[in-house]
Amino acid sequence: MSVIHTAFVAGLSGGWRILRVDAVVGESLAMAGRLAVAGPGEAQSTATPGVQWRLDGATGHARYATRHELDTLGAVQQGLGRPEARRAALIPIRKNPAWWALAQDERRAILEEQSHHIAIGLEYLPPIARRLYHARELGQPFDFLTWFEYAP
Repeated sequence: MSVIHTAFVAGLSGGWRILRVDAVVGESLAMAGRLAVAGPGEAQSTATPGVQWRLDGATGHARYATRHELDTLGAVQQGLGRPEARRAALIPIRKNPAWWALAQDERRAILEEQSHHIAIGLEYLPPIARRLYHARELGQPFDFLTWFEYAP
């Protein structure tokens, strides 16, 4: 998989209307009227008037899924940008230092073998398209950005 850099910019313009911003844990992002999803070179900076916040992320190789899981996901998962998918959710996630102190196989064990994260997610495909963006390596305030698109 090639790396896809994406910026989520909340402000006065963008293809998505923001209905609400809710924090589950920690501080909340500021409310804005619209959300633009674009490549980093195309996205507005936080210095642009009206921009409330910008989160950048990148996709890349799968880090926590097995070959079987990737094949299963690939067989049922829909792509982003479907015309009927007029709703979306952006969920930024920040992990604590204890998570990052774990080896990758230990994180994998928590993610799937204990929490069954991938198996549960499969139950919602194909109606919900999703993409995970890694943001920690980009110096972002969140470690992961999860983006979901779905029909109303």
